[in-house]
Amino acid sequence: MKNIRLKSVITCPVCHFQQEEIMPENACCFFYECTNCKTVIQPNKGDCCVYCSFGTVKCPSMQKGENCGT
Repeated sequence: MKNIRLKSVITCPVCHFQQEEIMPENACCFFYECTNCKTVIQPNKGDCCVYCSFGTVKCPSMQKGENCGT
């Protein structure tokens, strides 16, 4: 069984501020508000969530090899 990592560092595409976050295990995050510039970001086209687009670690669903609604 694969070890699922739940911490990811999100980098804001606007101001480049980085923040470590704990990802939910059972849901994708479609919106994320940057704690620095307050911009609300959304996943890039083709990605299921903000962690897959802007995080250092893909979301738990992708780590498990599951399709999470892309």
